[in-house]
Amino acid sequence: MKICALTMAYKDYWALGVWYRHYARLLGPQALYVVAHGSDPEIERICPGASVVTIPRDDLSHFDRRRADMLNAFQAGLLESYDWVIRTDVDELICADPELGGLDQIFSQAADYPVLTALGLDLVEMPDDRALSDTVFSSRKNASFSGHYSKAFALSRPANLALHGTRVKPRKLQGFPYLMPEGLYLVHVKYANLEALRQVNSDRMRIGNSAAKGLPGTGWREADADAARFLDGFAAKPLLPWGRARAKAYRVLSAVPARSERLGIVKARALKFPFRTTLPDWFEKFD
Repeated sequence: MKICALTMAYKDYWALGVWYRHYARLLGPQALYVVAHGSDPEIERICPGASVVTIPRDDLSHFDRRRADMLNAFQAGLLESYDWVIRTDVDELICADPELGGLDQIFSQAADYPVLTALGLDLVEMPDDRALSDTVFSSRKNASFSGHYSKAFALSRPANLALHGTRVKPRKLQGFPYLMPEGLYLVHVKYANLEALRQVNSDRMRIGNSAAKGLPGTGWREADADAARFLDGFAAKPLLPWGRARAKAYRVLSAVPARSERLGIVKARALKFPFRTTLPDWFEKFD
């Protein structure tokens, strides 16, 4: 089975390095595709052996829509050569529970589905965590499950990913298949390195508060405040063991998706959970 991974990068070098090392170990660097938003030789340095495609950064108007359209077209082209395309943001890592099989096994069992969704979680730096090196899961264990980050991430056929789900024509909306395989996780590492997050937020606030039309919303314009709210809320959540926390989140998010007629989107429900957890040790195999 041929699998590749696709992302888009603008600076955020720490996350890009984590993304590259993670997927290079899973798939090999030759199966990685990075769209560089603006010319940046640092991206090629961080991602040796990957295919880096540079697109212009001279016009940021309608950024999200244009970005989605471009990546949807790119992934459709990749499906001419690959059985599955994994598409994530640069701060998102797909991890499969080794007791339930690797990506090849999970994808083979889901061959009839055009799109797969992974159970999402935020990985968070806490005050007593060890300093980061080139690894993540050996020094970051605290996490919370997230409906918002339970995203459509893998395609076996061309489809339009948008708003963390799949854009579907009205006549197909109710019947479009939705599958969240058990044991498959999307780990969002945005909050796993607070020093790197400060620089990313600075870039996002500068872009979000510029005069261009159609830019990302409040999450970018007020990125520092948004992060502070998240971290305060996370610290206040009670701790549940992994097994109980995972079961609660998976039961709710895997069963019934949101099917928005207004947006034409099928996606996991953007639920928040009133608990946090700690990752089991098997995540360290991905370091």
